[in-house]
This record gives sequence, structure tokens and C-alpha cells, in this order.
Amino acid sequence: MTEDEVVARVLYRDALMLVIDKPAGLAVHPGPRGGPSLEAYFGALRFGLPRPPHLAHRLDRDTSGCLVLGRHRKALAQLGELFASGGVEKVYWAVVAGAPPTATGTIDLALAKRSTRVRGWWMEPDPKGQSAVTDYRVCGTGDVGGERYSWLELRPRTGRTHQIRVHLEALGCAIVGDPVYGPKEPARKLLRLHLHSRSVSVPIYPKREPVRVEAPAPAHMHDLLAACGLQRPTPAPDSK
Repeated sequence: MTEDEVVARVLYRDALMLVIDKPAGLAVHPGPRGGPSLEAYFGALRFGLPRPPHLAHRLDRDTSGCLVLGRHRKALAQLGELFASGGVEKVYWAVVAGAPPTATGTIDLALAKRSTRVRGWWMEPDPKGQSAVTDYRVCGTGDVGGERYSWLELRPRTGRTHQIRVHLEALGCAIVGDPVYGPKEPARKLLRLHLHSRSVSVPIYPKREPVRVEAPAPAHMHDLLAACGLQRPTPAPDSK
């Protein structure tokens, strides 16, 4: 990725915040061992300010879509309070193997972190863990190669690590392409994670309507989303 490509992914910009369309497969910040990250390109997103923006929240490496950045310290503090209090409405799309037991529902399942030297760390349901609540709605279903898939809209009320991924596994319909919590069939494991941050609604201005931004579904999700009923975008007419 280049700085120009990161700039082209800006979905929204004002004096306080940016929303960018994060690509799947790129971490938002370097891990303990370093490596490529989106933060390395934030210098290209200053747009006249003396310092680059900073992350207001996180998305997993393989999750695509809306990522909110604060443009300066005061804005970042305000955004942090909104995310921590649940004031930011987040909507995700996922394609899962199988289907939930009901067309709509709420998953209320506390989560805790586990770690071993061999496996590393992961999250799992634990009644003594942190509260975690996710609302879901089935938007469509479809069959591909004899397998049933479902397209879900998800609205997490809390922001726990891997919350949506663990909740859907616990519901019996894990996200396609999830290397930790996903379906174990080899064909599905070859796919990329089918989890997308579809939109955010940020009430950062007290006397205005919330800033609402949508990110288009990434290319690697198009086939299964279409199989589940999402109409593919109409190609732009030839300009010649």
C-alpha cells in the first residue's frame, strides 16, 4: 500500500475526525513483533495539521471497513469517551456458515481472554468475564456448492476484543474465513475473513445530527454476499 492509496480510502473528513475504509489484511498498528501497519501511513492524512491523526478505536487485522481517527488531542479524547460509553453506533456485515436459530436476536455472552504458550491468546465465553452483547439480523441466505451461508447485520452494544467472532461461533454459525473461531472445513479456511465494519454513526457535534459513514463491502466478500441476496454494484458506464 502507498500513501496515495491510503488517502484514496478516506470516506469522511472534517476538522475533528477522519473515517477511512480500512483494507482487510493490514493491522491498524504494529504488534509486539512489528510488521506493516496502517499507522505507518497516517502522516499522509494530516491534511494541513502539524501532526498525524490517531486511532479512536481498533479493528482486527483481517476486518475491513469504517475506521475512525481523531485529528488532534482534544478530538481524540472526545471520540474515546464516545466509544467507551457506547455512544458510537457501529454496524457490521458478516457472512457465516449455516444460519442462526432465529432471523433476529441478541447474543448476551460474557467473554474472557485465555492464553497458552503453544496456542497464544484467544477469547472465549466465560460467565465471570466482561459483559458482551451483540444484536443480529439475518439479511439473506444462499447455497453455494451445497453449503448454506447467511449474510448478517450485527450491532455490537459493547466493544470487547473479538466479540462478534466469538459470539457467532457460540451461536453455531461462525464467520467464514475466521482462522481462530471459524469453520474448520479446508475449503472455507482458504477464504479471507468475511467481517466488515459497514458503518459508524458518531455524535461528535452536540447540536448536529450524528456523522454517519458507510464503507462498501470489500471485493473478497462480494461472491458470498451476492449468493445471499445482496445486489452487486452496477458497473460505471464506459466514459469513452
